Amino acid sequence: LGALLVRPIGPGSLDEIIFRVDLLHRLERLGVPVVNRPSAIEMAVDKYYALTVLEQVGLKVPKTVVTEKPVEAFKAFSQLGGDVVVKPVFGSRGLGVTRASDQEAAGRIFRLLSYNHFVLYEQEFVWHGGRDMRCFVIDGEVVASMYRVAGSGWKTNVSRGGTPVPFKPPNNIEQTAVKAAEALGCEIAGVDLMETEDGTLLVHEVNSQPGFRGLQTSSKINIADLIAEYLIRKAKK
Repeated sequence: LGALLVRPIGPGSLDEIIFRVDLLHRLERLGVPVVNRPSAIEMAVDKYYALTVLEQVGLKVPKTVVTEKPVEAFKAFSQLGGDVVVKPVFGSRGLGVTRASDQEAAGRIFRLLSYNHFVLYEQEFVWHGGRDMRCFVIDGEVVASMYRVAGSGWKTNVSRGGTPVPFKPPNNIEQTAVKAAEALGCEIAGVDLMETEDGTLLVHEVNSQPGFRGLQTSSKINIADLIAEYLIRKAKK
């Protein structure tokens, strides 16, 4: 095996997910180049851990509160402006993400999640003008990017109905995307960013196993070819 590209590990129990990552660690110890490295995947899939790393290297992220207690989550609801996005700590493609903009709805969501033993992860809702940005990073370079424009709601994920629109990011956005990927040790990453109404650039997620079907429709660059070329270079080292 010359090199291994990790695609989405998939849903499963805690045992199943840990076992799959353990296999990746085992292959890496045997000398197989694994992209992304298991340690990078472990950091990126954990939204809370990833957020702390991004903030530690000086990147701006949405205001976030994470707790196991509904009472504390409810207090934070007001502190975050009374309009929040509640996310699973683990997950991607917008699955399980909901918005709460009134106290009654927020309370119900927090109690339900706590009852089912989920950590309460809430972020301020940042109005992004109905779009955010996805930058696809390979080996320290942004090779493709797009705006993701929300459909009828506020979610911009292409898998949730968002529309990919071609976009050439300025240098500061490219540099931020690369810095975010490198902070988490990702050689290949989909970095999601958004601008606030006052122009502040926020990083809201780094995906270590990014899909690119939507991005490919808005880019003339063959992303799959670039990934394959990078893997071949890794295998030859």
